[in-house]
Amino acid sequence: MPDLSMFASSADTRDYPAGHVFFSTGDPGDLMYVVVSGEVEILIRDKIVETVRVGGLFGEMAIIDSRERSADARAKTPVKVATIDQDQFLYFVQTHPHFSVEVMSVMSDRLRLLNEIVY
Repeated sequence: MPDLSMFASSADTRDYPAGHVFFSTGDPGDLMYVVVSGEVEILIRDKIVETVRVGGLFGEMAIIDSRERSADARAKTPVKVATIDQDQFLYFVQTHPHFSVEVMSVMSDRLRLLNEIVY
């Protein structure tokens, strides 16, 4: 799992109760999230495909390609997340090159996971 601890003390952290829906398939995507505490479920067609835990991120695809959300995300437990908007994302990519590799690693892991589910 990538080390995204640099976001744990971010001023842009928010607390949400279990069951909170961060986004649904088709929603516009203006934020990505890093889980500071708790767990978030990622669902495709109402099927849980991943549980994002502390240090994990979600919502990155819509920040990267400016397209609508491709999955649903909801809090499995009470959760604290750091939010990252597109300007912040671009700043981190430019100033912390390893951040880009960490995001690509997450995306690669998710693609491999979905390949296992499909095949």
